[in-house]
Amino acid sequence: MSLFLRNAGIEIDGRSLIRGVSLSVESERVTAVVGPNGSGKSTVLRLLAGLWEPTEGLAELNGESLTRLPRQAIARQVTFVPQDTRVDFAFTVRDVVAMGRYPHVGRFDSLGDADVEAVNAALARADVAHLEDRFANELSGGERQRVLIARSLATEAGAILLDEPTASLDIDHSLETLELLQELASEGKAVAVALHDLNAVMRWADQVALMNEGQLEAFGAVGDVVRDDLVEPVFGVKVEHVLVASGNETLVFHRLPGLRTDA
Repeated sequence: MSLFLRNAGIEIDGRSLIRGVSLSVESERVTAVVGPNGSGKSTVLRLLAGLWEPTEGLAELNGESLTRLPRQAIARQVTFVPQDTRVDFAFTVRDVVAMGRYPHVGRFDSLGDADVEAVNAALARADVAHLEDRFANELSGGERQRVLIARSLATEAGAILLDEPTASLDIDHSLETLELLQELASEGKAVAVALHDLNAVMRWADQVALMNEGQLEAFGAVGDVVRDDLVEPVFGVKVEHVLVASGNETLVFHRLPGLRTDA
């Protein structure tokens, strides 16, 4: 499973959101997309998911342009978890997670045994099985986020793309979610996740795309991208490296007004 952007860009209402972006999301890897607010992280994920079409360059799934594939065919292979967790209707959690099977069975068809098993497994893996009879629009933001992750798991797609999945979660569930993404990659899935926490990126990701003002500043292995000379000007911070008791390195950030290049 592989997703590619090749010199991709998109313009909406005369405004360029990203331009000239080339990167890959491949099986057995967690790809983190990082950058300041408004840098283009969500746009990159939406292009990779086929939700938006590039106005320049290409977005590809397994070597084929996403614009040439039917939406249902894409949905069976690529699933997207948005940052917005709003649920407008009184669906139960089980109903919401079962929506992940629509690309396989159709919106109005009954679920078969295999579909029910996929839903049950997704509920358990996202730690929301105990909520299955609750109405999703009555849950907390963090609970709804986990329900949407469960829905994406129910698709059994080979690629899972997540936009800030830990933003509404407490520390324990944030760690659980990041561990789950690493597990999914180890099982052969292609995972891409937009994150703000560079320490989480260093711990959980295999490769990183660093975005700034709609352009790709760097893409590659974590150690090649999460470097002081790249991070400091993009985020407008000074980086301090601290060794913690486990022996791992942690980044501490100090704000330096005027350093950031987009100020």
